[in-house]
Amino acid sequence: MKGKFITFEGSEGSGKSTQIELIQQYLEGQGRNVLFLREPGGVVISEQIREILLDTKTVGMGSECETLLYMAARAQLVDEVILPALNGGKIILCDRFLDSTIAYQGYGNGINLEEIKRIGVFAAQGIVPDLTFLFDLDVDEGLARINRPKDRIENRSIDYHSRVKRGYLEIAKLEPTRVKVINAQNSKEEIQAVVKKYIDLLLR
Repeated sequence: MKGKFITFEGSEGSGKSTQIELIQQYLEGQGRNVLFLREPGGVVISEQIREILLDTKTVGMGSECETLLYMAARAQLVDEVILPALNGGKIILCDRFLDSTIAYQGYGNGINLEEIKRIGVFAAQGIVPDLTFLFDLDVDEGLARINRPKDRIENRSIDYHSRVKRGYLEIAKLEPTRVKVINAQNSKEEIQAVVKKYIDLLLR
C-alpha cells in the first residue's frame, strides 16, 4: 500500500467531523492527495445501506442483522474505493471504520467481539488503519451537542452510549500505538494541534 489510512472515531457529538474537515484542508494545503470518506456510506450501495441503518422508521432490526449490514457497507467501500485509493498513494481520512462496529455493535449491543473482528478482517480485506483518533467526550454532553433530529442509533439510551464509550476506551487501551485518545472537551484549536502532530509524525 502506497497510501495512508487514517480513521476518526468517537461517540455521538464528539466533534470528529469538524476535525476531519480541518485536517483535510491542512493536508491539501501541503499539496497532498487526500480523500475523505464516511461510514457507513461513501459509495452508492453503502449509502443505501446507511439509510436503512440510520432511519428511525427502521424497526425490529436484530443486532446480528445490524452488525452484518455495517460490515456489508464497509466491504463495498473497501472494494470500490479504499483499496484502489491506497494503492494509488492517496491519504484517506475516514469518518468511522471497524472500531465503530466493535464499540457500537460489540460493546453496545453485546455481539461477540471475536466474531466482529473475524468478519471485520474479511469485510476490510485485511486493511487496518495506520492511525486512529478517538475523540473522547462525556456521553451526556455529546448527545446534547446534536442540534438536528437524532438518527436510529443516536436515539438509543444513555446506558447504551455509555457502553459504547467504554468499548472505545478499551480498544484504545489494547492498541495504544494505533489509537490516540483525544480529549474532545478541549478547544477546537487545541484538538487540531494534537491531531496535526500525530499526522505529521505518520507522514514525515
